Amino acid sequence: MAVENKPLMPKATAVWLVDNTGLSFEQIADFCGLHPLEVKGIADEDVAKGIKGQDPVATGQLTREQIADAEKDPKKRLKMAAPKHKMPNVRQKRAPRYTPVSKRQDKPDAVYWIIRNHPEFSDSDIIKLIGTTKATIAKIRERSHWNAANIKAVDPVTLGLCSQLELDLAVSRVNAKRERAEKRAARKGASLKTIAETTGEPLVELPAREDAPSEGAPAPDDAVLSSELEQD
Repeated sequence: MAVENKPLMPKATAVWLVDNTGLSFEQIADFCGLHPLEVKGIADEDVAKGIKGQDPVATGQLTREQIADAEKDPKKRLKMAAPKHKMPNVRQKRAPRYTPVSKRQDKPDAVYWIIRNHPEFSDSDIIKLIGTTKATIAKIRERSHWNAANIKAVDPVTLGLCSQLELDLAVSRVNAKRERAEKRAARKGASLKTIAETTGEPLVELPAREDAPSEGAPAPDDAVLSSELEQD
């Protein structure tokens, strides 16, 4: 089953739509892949605190005309605009990412931002993007980091730990990997069809062999043995 395209940063996009449009919570939730109550929490500032809104029009994910039409009709649903440019294939370096000493203290904030905004990222995905360690990620997830009280979610692009292109590519790669995993699981879960279902022809029973002994008749060996005993 194909997964419908959603914004790269759903919560940041929802923040912008709540603040800058007259769309309903259901419309925003449907477009961003969120629950309407979560969008209501964003409007009430109970959810996504500290997340900077991302303009989907500026990123080419929506058009002004789509938003205007949807504002007039609450039943209308927004759809991702067709990309104007194809994302280039960038081969990522296998060498560990080098981070300047002055920015290393910002890594926990960036890791926490990814965990909150992109829960689909695995530890290895975060390590490739930020250049941190698995132990640090585990401590931040468990809130056992030595500086947990001061860690806040900050966009890694804003911190200069990666570029927007690198973040977008990482999100696209993770989503593609998830789609492949879902397809493999669907194929494994599908039951095998019988020959009749595959060919559309009914099964034909083979006729019994003419030389086969009838039910209750003695086997050939038993008949020979009985004849020999009578002769004796």
